[in-house]
Amino acid sequence: MRRLAGFVLLAAAALVAADLPRITYSKAFPGSTPDYVEISVDKEGHGVYKEGKTDDSPMDFQLAPAETEAVFALAAKLDRFSRPLESPLKVAFMGDKTFRWENGSEKHEVKFNYSVSIEAQQLWDWFERIAETEQRFALLDNATHFDKLGVNDALLGMEAAFDHKRLVALAQFLPLLDRIAGSERYMHMARERAAALADTIRNPPKASAP
Repeated sequence: MRRLAGFVLLAAAALVAADLPRITYSKAFPGSTPDYVEISVDKEGHGVYKEGKTDDSPMDFQLAPAETEAVFALAAKLDRFSRPLESPLKVAFMGDKTFRWENGSEKHEVKFNYSVSIEAQQLWDWFERIAETEQRFALLDNATHFDKLGVNDALLGMEAAFDHKRLVALAQFLPLLDRIAGSERYMHMARERAAALADTIRNPPKASAP
């Protein structure tokens, strides 16, 4: 059961957000699962994730301020996609990727398979992490509705992705994790794991001093 875009945002807020600078990333990779993703993020961190160009159940998310700042800073370093990014190197096909910038009448778009630009690679990775995050959320949410015995496995996958720093916009998980932790419908180990993950998200460990 995927969340419909607009679940968090009110209609009035969405109209305001439409006027904000926006970055859109898409990747078409036939044969992969999913074979097409599209992610848009505005300057306030409001985002929408889609699988397929005609996805009728897109998912909305909210990046943290620091995450939003990082994404838009990389776009600025890439001149808001007004210059080519494709590498001259011959590499394997990794999917047709597009970065698009929109801010009123200002619109730029660049397409590439692979780029040697560090900033392009970093921004690419940001959007890949967003995609992984939304896929992990959908997997866990679906398990809570249709596969209660599979909830623990979904949590294990989320936990591994979290440990490898592949998840962003973590606040979106908290209502779901709290629901699992507080319900006796799920196995005890799943409830404990959900509670521990929620606590870690709310109280992240402090970075050790260099």
